[in-house]
Amino acid sequence: METLELTSVEKEKNNEMTETKKFSIKNTSKELLGRWYHLMTLGRALDEKAPNYLKQAIGWSYHAPYAGHDGIQLAIGQVFDKETDHLFPYYRDMLTSISAGLTAEEVIFNGISKDTDVAGGGRHMSNHFAKPEWNIHNVSSCTGNHTLHAVGVGRAMKKYKHEGVVFSSQGESSVSEGYVYEAINGATNEQLPVVFVFQDNGYGISVPKKDQTANRKVADNFRGLKYLKIIHCNGKDVFDSMNAMLEAKEYALANSTPVIVQANCVRMGSHSNSDRHELYRDNAELNYVQEYDPLAKYRRMLVRYKRFTEEELQAIDAEVKLEVKKAHKAGLTAPDPDPASIYDFVLPEAYVSEKYPEGTHDYTGNEKKLIEGLNETLKAEFRHNPDTYIWGQDIANKDKGGIFNVSKGMQQEFGKERVFNAPIAEDYIMGTANGMSRFNDKIRIVVEGAEFADYFWPAMEQFVETTHDFWRSKGQYSPNITVRLASGGYIGGGLYHSQNIEGALTTFPGVRIVYPSYADDAAGLLRTSMRSKGMTVFMEPKALYNDPKAATPVPEDFEVPFGKARVRRAGSDLTIVTYGNTTHMCVEVADKLAEESGKQVEVIDLRSLIPLDKETVLKSVSKTNKVLVVHEDKVFSGFGAEISAMITEEAFEKLDAPVKRVGSTFTPVGFNRILERAILPNNDKIYAAAKDLLDY
Repeated sequence: METLELTSVEKEKNNEMTETKKFSIKNTSKELLGRWYHLMTLGRALDEKAPNYLKQAIGWSYHAPYAGHDGIQLAIGQVFDKETDHLFPYYRDMLTSISAGLTAEEVIFNGISKDTDVAGGGRHMSNHFAKPEWNIHNVSSCTGNHTLHAVGVGRAMKKYKHEGVVFSSQGESSVSEGYVYEAINGATNEQLPVVFVFQDNGYGISVPKKDQTANRKVADNFRGLKYLKIIHCNGKDVFDSMNAMLEAKEYALANSTPVIVQANCVRMGSHSNSDRHELYRDNAELNYVQEYDPLAKYRRMLVRYKRFTEEELQAIDAEVKLEVKKAHKAGLTAPDPDPASIYDFVLPEAYVSEKYPEGTHDYTGNEKKLIEGLNETLKAEFRHNPDTYIWGQDIANKDKGGIFNVSKGMQQEFGKERVFNAPIAEDYIMGTANGMSRFNDKIRIVVEGAEFADYFWPAMEQFVETTHDFWRSKGQYSPNITVRLASGGYIGGGLYHSQNIEGALTTFPGVRIVYPSYADDAAGLLRTSMRSKGMTVFMEPKALYNDPKAATPVPEDFEVPFGKARVRRAGSDLTIVTYGNTTHMCVEVADKLAEESGKQVEVIDLRSLIPLDKETVLKSVSKTNKVLVVHEDKVFSGFGAEISAMITEEAFEKLDAPVKRVGSTFTPVGFNRILERAILPNNDKIYAAAKDLLDY
C-alpha cells in the first residue's frame, strides 16, 4: 500500500505504519483467512454462474463481473459494520455485498429479479445489490450519483454525533461526473466521515482511463482539497486492500473527515454481458489480466505459506459448490413479482388532516401575506419537529434568509445546525437531502432547491433519482423532502428568473407537486408537506409573495390535504381550472363577466397538481359543460394539456364546447416588460378566451 506522501514527517509516519500492518499472510488468523477464502470463492462462483441465467432466459439480463476487483471488494465488506456504518455499493460490487453479509440466495434473488429480492423485489436492474435494513443502500444505475447520498448520510452522522462511517464505492471512470466532485468537495468542506472507494480497472466500458483524465491515478485529481486523506492500494491484493480500508475507516472515525481509497484493479472480463472487450483489448492485455487473477493469487499464497493445505481448500470449494447449488434451487422456486403490485409504493402515505379534511376554514383573523404564511409555518414546524432541517443557496447569513427572505429569522431561532447555507450546486443540495433523509425516518428536510425554479435543472439528475427511490426499494426507503422553488414570472426577470417548470416535473411518478395561490393555502400545504413522508415539490409563485391579492387570514394550525382543489368562485356557465399566479386573474375575469353579462363562471384553484383532484374538476364540468384551463406555463405541453385530456376522456359527453387553454406562448420569457407582457397570460387574454367559450 502506498499512501500519498506530502512531507518527510508524513513519510516517516507511513514507514512506521507499514511496519505494523494488521493483516498479512503470516499474522492473520487461520479462521479469518479461511472465511475470506470462502467469501471470495463464493463470490467468484456466483459471478461466473450469472451469465448462465441469461443464456437460459431465466434472468440476470444485466451482469457486470467483478473478477479482478476481489481484494478491495472483500475488504470493503469486511470493514463495514451494519450496526454503525452505511454502505453504498455500485453495480459491480457483488463480492462487496457478499462480504458485507448478503447470502448466495439473496444475490441470486436479485440477479433473477425475484419478489424475494431484498434490494427491492425485482423492481431495480439486476446486479444492483442492496439490503436497506442493514444500511446497504439501494443505489441507482446513474453511476456515481450515490456519492451525494453518502455525503448526506455523513452529514446526519455528524449532526447526531453517531459513531460510524459511510462507505461509497464506484469505478474510476464515474469520477468524471460533476456530482462526484460536488460530493467530495462537500464532504471536505463539511468535514464528514465518508470513505470514497475508487475501484480503478482502467476502463469506463470501452473508454480507457487516459480519455477520462490526465492523472494516472484519478484520486490525485482531488489532491488540493483540504481535510482529505488519499490512500492508494493494490485492489487485487487481499492484505493490501484490508490494511488500506481499515486505515481509511479508522482515520475517518478519528478525524471525522473524508478519505479516498484508490484501489488499482484489473477487469478480467467484459464490462458487462452486453459488452465484448475483445473488440478493444488485444490478446496481450487479455492474457495479462488473467495472470493477475486475485483469487488464484490468494489461493496460491495460502498454500505456499502453509496456512492451508490443498485438501482444506478443496473442502471449502466443495462447501461453496453446495451452497451455490442450494441457492440456485431456492432462486428457481422463489415467487416472481405480482404484476398487480406495480402501483404499490409509488408514493408513501401523506399526512392526514383531521381538523381540516377539505383544506378550508372560516377563520377571520388579520390577513397575512403569502410570504408571511410561509415563514411562520416553517418556524412553527421547526418547533413542532426538532428533527427538521433546511438548507439552500442564500438560505441563512446574518439577517438574510433566502433570496426572497422566506426563511428570514430561522437561523437566529434554530441555529446553524438546522438552518444553513449550501454551495451553489443544485445537485448537491438535492442529493445530500436524499442521503440525510436515509439516516432516520423521523428526519424531515426542506431545501430551497434553487434560487429560482429555472435554476433547478442541474438538480434534475437527483430529482429523478429521488422520485423512484420509494418504488425502487419496494417501500424500504422514503425520501422525506420538501423542495421549495420560487416559480413564475411577472417580475421582469427574464430567462432563468421567470420560467415555469411544473409541466416537466409532473411527468415523473413518485413526487407530489403543489402550487398555492393564497397565503392560507401556502401555509396549509407547506405544513402537510413537512409532516408527510415522501418528496413534495412546493412551487411558490414569487410574484405573489407580497401581493395584497394573495393575503388572507391564516389559522396557525391550518392544513391543506394533497389532492384537494378549492372552488374560489361558484358558477354555472363556465368552469375555469387554474392555479398559481393566474388564479387571481381568473377570479377577476369571472367577476367582470358577471358584472357585464350576468354569466357565472366557476373558478377552481387546483392547489395540488400531483395528486390531482379530478373529482372536483369533473363535477364542475358536469354542471357548466364548458371548460377553460388557464396557467402561466406554456400552452404547448403545459400541465393544462393533461387536464384537458382528462376532461375530454372522462367527461366528453358533458361538453358543449371544445376545452380551451390559455397560457404562455411557446417561447422563452423575455426580460423586457413589453416582451414579458406579450408572452405571459393576463386578464385580457383570459377574458377573451372565456368570452369565446360563453358565446360558443
